[in-house]
Amino acid sequence: MEPDHPSFFSRIAIACGSFFRILGNADFAGRVRAVRCGTQPGAAPEVEPASKPSAPPLREAAPDGALQLLGLLQREARFIDFIQEDVAAYPDADVGAAARLVHEGCRKVLSENFSIAPIREETEGSTLTLAEGFDAAAIRITGNVVGQPPFRGSITHRGWRVVETRLPKLAGSHDLHIVAPAEVEL
Repeated sequence: MEPDHPSFFSRIAIACGSFFRILGNADFAGRVRAVRCGTQPGAAPEVEPASKPSAPPLREAAPDGALQLLGLLQREARFIDFIQEDVAAYPDADVGAAARLVHEGCRKVLSENFSIAPIREETEGSTLTLAEGFDAAAIRITGNVVGQPPFRGSITHRGWRVVETRLPKLAGSHDLHIVAPAEVEL
């Protein structure tokens, strides 16, 4: 049984949970306002039972593929060199010229190692309706999100999905943590 006076940290959790519930549930917001205004003295807002299953536990991502991709981007596009460089001191024309080379190399790495397709086929700016049960992992809703689906909106980005991965096979002795070996000229 919970004590009558929740601890400070419990009150923070209650406040955060209430804040987001008030934003997403107009009925709940009305009940909270009624309690705060005293129109329902002593009445506590109803707590709906949790109907959503708990989220699956997070799994740790294996870094090998990310390290291999970073190494490929460095080899073909000098990606790390470009990102690590402080470009503020260079004129825009020089930065633009370097960016073109990096872009070309990055594009080559993507095209050689991945097949990538848009998530949505509609053109950006077109209007669509998202029915209940839409894939929330593939579609992020932005803007004034209120209520339940169906939602009607316009596509601001079609999204990208990796259809196929073709990363090169690695020798057993290959150290993926070395994404660019040091170079020594003799």
